[in-house]
Parts: sequence; structure tokens; C-alpha cells
Amino acid sequence: MIITQTPFRMSFFGGGTDFPAFYREHGGAVLSTTFDKYCYVTVRHLPPFFEYETHLTYSKEEKVHATADIQHPAIRNAMEWLGMRGIRLTYESDLPARSGLGTSSSFAVGMLEAFYALKGQYADKRRLADDAIYLERTLCAESGGVQDQIAAAFGGLNRIDFSRDGYSVNPVIISPERKRLLNKSLMLFFTGFSRFSSDIQKGTEQSMKDKTDQLLEMYRLVDEAEQVLVNKERDLDDFGRLLDYTWKLKRGIAGGISTGSIDAQYQRGLDAGALGGKLLGAGGGGFLLFYVPESWQAAVREAMKDLLYVPFSFENDGTKVIHYTPEEDA
Repeated sequence: MIITQTPFRMSFFGGGTDFPAFYREHGGAVLSTTFDKYCYVTVRHLPPFFEYETHLTYSKEEKVHATADIQHPAIRNAMEWLGMRGIRLTYESDLPARSGLGTSSSFAVGMLEAFYALKGQYADKRRLADDAIYLERTLCAESGGVQDQIAAAFGGLNRIDFSRDGYSVNPVIISPERKRLLNKSLMLFFTGFSRFSSDIQKGTEQSMKDKTDQLLEMYRLVDEAEQVLVNKERDLDDFGRLLDYTWKLKRGIAGGISTGSIDAQYQRGLDAGALGGKLLGAGGGGFLLFYVPESWQAAVREAMKDLLYVPFSFENDGTKVIHYTPEEDA
């Protein structure tokens, strides 16, 4: 039996510049972190006593006789690609799907790590990220960027750079005290479920061709935000002000990213003392992230009391196997 634990991510700056159509021409970068909310994938070989070949439990339950009959596209394509047969897979999560935190990509990374482990193979973080990108973007033909898979695999507070030659993951060098202050200044609220990220990303991808200037500005903000973090002489509150600026840029890229309700909720947070924030993920719903100085956090909690507040802490490990029991007779 294999159990993997894979974190979710929050992207601060540069979202949209991780689309291949953009970064292969202009370059791109994102500033993001993983945090202590996870998905768990348990995989084992199914004992040969059942009338079905594969048993899957996620938001649905599937008992199928052949891999081709599996409804879940990521599981079906991954099993066909890696030659997996006769398994029981269970998915559990600390947070709901379609919430803007890269949940589907975290699942893809954790599932692939579990499959490799079940086959007795070690896969490093780069292979897991690359394979999850291939699974979601090529085999499943889903629209979107490639930052989520990389963040989930590697973990930590990173700047991820993209170019025609690929990507590099560069940890943000920040003192523990400043990192704790950043974490303490961020507040996360659940607004409700988003539409499927891939559906929103299709519209975003189509409109990006006419939004190059905005995306280049969002790319530039990654440099500025990184400098706010690493330069101890800079006011960390500038990070919040930059979040507000990048959110306004993102809202202008495509319709469907925000809604009137989300705009009103965001404004309530600002009016209560937040310096900035953004809706995480592709848009349409999910989680609102605010940067709030400590003295204003009680007021923001009160202003957002109709939304679920979700405390969190940064994490550094990325995906990992947390239980490994080899199956001698598998």
C-alpha cells in the first residue's frame, strides 16, 4: 500500500505568464508557495476476489472491469499510460476541488507518485512535475498553465521561471522572521465553488493574444514582489499593495475571472483594512487571499464573517510518500 501527501499552492504573482503560448515567446515567471493543506492518494493492488478489476473512490465511486471504462479522465489516462491494472485508489483532501488552489494538479502529482511507488520506481520532483503536466495538458487535453504541477511537486516558497527551454525552480531567499511575518499577514477566505478551471482557462488562453501588455506587466511584478520579500529594507506591506495591483490587471485579461459578488467581497476586505489581495486560481469563485496588517485583521474577519476563514501555514516539502508497504506478491 502506498499513501502520498501533496500540498496545495497559492500563486501570488505572474499567473498567466506560465501559459506555453506566452512564455515561449516572452518568457514568464510566477511567485508562489505551497501551504499546509493537502490531498492524499492511497493506492494498492486490488485482491483477486472481486468481480471488478479497478475500484476508485474520489467524489464518486467507480468499480470497473477495464481501464477504458474509467470515467475520471486523469486516472484513466494515467493508468493507460503507465500500464496500471487491478488497483484500488482512494482520494481524500483537506480542501474542496474547484477552489482555485491547484487541487487537480496536486492530485495528478500525488497519484503519479503513488503509481510509481507501487511499481517499485522512484520518481524525483522534476519527473513528477513534468509527467503531471504531460498528463493534464497533453493526455487529458486540458487548458491552462504549468505552474500548479511544478509547485505541488517541489513545494516551498519559490520563484518559477519559464522560457522556451523549460523552467527552473528558485527558492525565495528570505529570513525565517520575514517569512513568518508574511505568513501571518495573509488571510484566506472561501467564497464558494469555482467553475472548472480548465473551462475558465480556455477563455483566458484565447484572450491572452490581445493582452500581451498586461501579461508583460504581470511578469515584471514578479521581480518587484520578489525584491520586497528578499530586501529587508523594503516595507513588507508593499507586498499587499502589489497584490492589489496584480489582481486588477488579472481581472482585465478575460471575462469570468471575477464576478460582481466577488468584487463586492474584495472591496469589503479593503474597506476593513486589507492592503490588497486577489482571487486565487483561474477565477469565478474559490478562495480570496488578503494581505492584512495585524492591527486590522480582527476588522477584516468581522467584515468577511459570511465567508469561511481558513488559517494556514507555509510548507516546504512538496509531494511525498508518507506510507510505503511493498507488496511482495504484486
